[in-house]
Amino acid sequence: MASRRELDIVVIGASGYTGRLVAEYITQKLPTNTKWAIAGRSETKLKSLVESLKQLNSNRTPPTVITTGKLATPELLPLAKRTRVLLNAVGPYHLYSTPIVEACAKSGTHYIDASGETPWIKSIITQFESAAKSSGALLIPAVGLESTPSDLIAFKATQLIRKVWDCGVMDMVGSIHELKTSGASGGTMASGLNLFDAFSASELRQVMSDPYCLSPSHLRPYTKETIYPRNPEPNTYSRTAFQKWTGAWSYPRLGALTTSITARPNEAVVHRSAGLTPLFYGFNFSYEEYMAVSSPVVGMIIHFAIALLSLLLAFPPTRFIFKLLAPYKPGSGPKSEAGKSDVLELRGVAVAEQLAKVPRKALAVFRYEGGSMYDLTALLMVEAALVLLDPKQEGALKNRFSGGGFITPSCLGDDYCERIVDAGVRLDVKQIGDVGSK
Repeated sequence: MASRRELDIVVIGASGYTGRLVAEYITQKLPTNTKWAIAGRSETKLKSLVESLKQLNSNRTPPTVITTGKLATPELLPLAKRTRVLLNAVGPYHLYSTPIVEACAKSGTHYIDASGETPWIKSIITQFESAAKSSGALLIPAVGLESTPSDLIAFKATQLIRKVWDCGVMDMVGSIHELKTSGASGGTMASGLNLFDAFSASELRQVMSDPYCLSPSHLRPYTKETIYPRNPEPNTYSRTAFQKWTGAWSYPRLGALTTSITARPNEAVVHRSAGLTPLFYGFNFSYEEYMAVSSPVVGMIIHFAIALLSLLLAFPPTRFIFKLLAPYKPGSGPKSEAGKSDVLELRGVAVAEQLAKVPRKALAVFRYEGGSMYDLTALLMVEAALVLLDPKQEGALKNRFSGGGFITPSCLGDDYCERIVDAGVRLDVKQIGDVGSK
C-alpha cells in the first residue's frame, strides 16, 4: 500500500530553479519527521543542494539523495514505488516528464507538477487516466502560478453561491488585477518556446482555441438556447464584435480588461474542475480570464502586442532568436531578493444560475505578496502534497474520483485552501449584487 512506503515525498528535478525552491520550502516549513528525498540526474548538484538545505534548517535530517539516470519509465518505476507523493519540477514537461507521469500512474503514486503546458497535459490525461484509476494514483498537473489561483477563485465563488442560493454558476469572469514579477525563469521560457517545436500548429490551435479541451467531453456547458439563457444585462458577460477584435472591454467590479497571455491554460484547468464535478459548479458553468488595465487604449495595445507575439512564435527563426535573447537558461532564474516585491492578485466574479432582476454574484480574490511567483509555486505544490498525505483526505478523494485519475488543485477542497491561507495566501470571497458598482 502507498501509505506504507519508505518515503512521503520525493522532489524530482530538485537541483533546477523551481525544484530547489520546493526543496527549500519543505526544509523550512514541513514537520521534521517528514520522510523525503530529492532526485535528479546529477548527483553532484543534488549533494550541493543538500549542503545548502542544512544551512536553512540544521534541525532537519537531510533528504535522501536519489539519482535517476535516464528519464525513462522502466528506470523511474522503482523511484515512484518508493514514495507516496512525487513532486515533479523537471521541465519543459512535454520534453522530459511523460515517463515520470507514466511511472506514477502505473505504481499508484500521487503526482503533482507546475506545468502550464496545456497540449501536454491533454496528452497525458489521454494516455494515463485509465492506468491511474486502476492503480489509485491521484495526479494533479498545473499546481503553481498556472493554474491554481484561477482554479481556487472559481471554486470559492461557486462554493459561496451554492451555500447562499443553492444553485450552480452560470458565468464567471476572472481578472489578473495586479501582477508584479521579477521575471520568468529559464525553464518557463524554454517550456513556452519549445511547445511550438513539439506540437504542430493545428494541434496548438485546437487546444488554445478550446477552453474546454481538458474537460471530460460529455460534461461541457449547455448552450444559451438550453435550460439557462445567458444573462442579457450589458457588460455582465458578452462582448461586442468590436470589443473582441480590439481585446478591450469592461466588466463590473473588475474594471477595464484585455487579453491575458495565460488565460487559455487557466481556463482549461478551471473547466476540467467543473467537468469533474458538474453537480457542484453547474452544467451551465463557464469561465473566462482577462487582465486588468488602466484604460481601453492600453488594453488594445496589449491585445495586439500579444497577437503579434503569437504570430512571431509560429516561425522557427523567430523562436531561435527569442531563445538566444532569453535572460536565463533552463535551471536558473531571478535572484530570490528580486522576488520580494512580487505581487499577484486575481479577482473573479461569478453569476449564479438562478435568474433574478438583479443578478446574484460572488466576488473571489486570490492575493500573494512577499515572495516571488516561484516561491508561490513551491508553496502551492508542497501544501497540495500535504493534503494527499493525509489518509482521511486521500481516501475521500479516491472515493470521490472512482479510485484515482487526473484531478485539479480545487479538487483538494477546503483543507487545501486553509493550508495555503495559513502559509501566506489571501483567499477571500463575498456575495455581491450591485451590477453597476465597480
